[in-house]
Amino acid sequence: MSRLDGAVILVVGAGSQPSPDPDAPIGNGRAIAIACAREGARVICADRDEHAATATSEMITSEGGTASVVVADVSDEADCQAMIGSIDGLTGIVCNAGIGRGSGGLEGTKPADWDATLAVNLRGPFLVARLAVPVLAVGGSIVFIGSIAGLQPGSRMPAYDASKAGLIGLCRHVAMEGARRGIRANVLAPGLIDTPLGRSATAGRPSRAKTPVPLGRQGTAWEVAAAAVFLLSNDASYITGHTLIVDGGLSLI
Repeated sequence: MSRLDGAVILVVGAGSQPSPDPDAPIGNGRAIAIACAREGARVICADRDEHAATATSEMITSEGGTASVVVADVSDEADCQAMIGSIDGLTGIVCNAGIGRGSGGLEGTKPADWDATLAVNLRGPFLVARLAVPVLAVGGSIVFIGSIAGLQPGSRMPAYDASKAGLIGLCRHVAMEGARRGIRANVLAPGLIDTPLGRSATAGRPSRAKTPVPLGRQGTAWEVAAAAVFLLSNDASYITGHTLIVDGGLSLI
């Protein structure tokens, strides 16, 4: 039996950033959606980019999995209400949508950059959790995709770092409140992962590629997806309020 047989999983941010690189790797959200389907889940691919979400859904169905598409802007309350309300039998959620705005520290971050980043990275997960906790199946699971940037400085984007740190606080509250119905909530915090977004960040800051990761390489979206599937599954039935770091040892430095 697969680990998510019978599960209904919503992956928010299931698309993948377009890339001109024909050899671009898969993004975290797409890999998570596909991995959940391979483990037997029915997957709802949500993204504000309908084309990207549809591409993920088609990848799943081409393998014999079951998937559908919802178009939503996670920072918009009405969109979140419509998204959650459209799904019957929801058992798990992955909040993967995220952006980064501003660069060069405080001086390079405009108030508009701050507001836009927190709207997607922190307001969005709050809205989803607020709406989903009352309707998730008993024993359900929420996985927030954070970053080691929420644990230590390094991105040079204070809005991004602050949003990911705030996500950990939000998760702890969701875990406490959700525990009444056996609902678990955890943060998955990737380090340097080779994704289209990661390659774009490296193009803007070449030194990123030289970061001395103890395991000697960047991670893959499939490794992030494997951790997400674990946290969604019954294998993690006694884990809640936890931050699982997937960074090849980078946070040890």
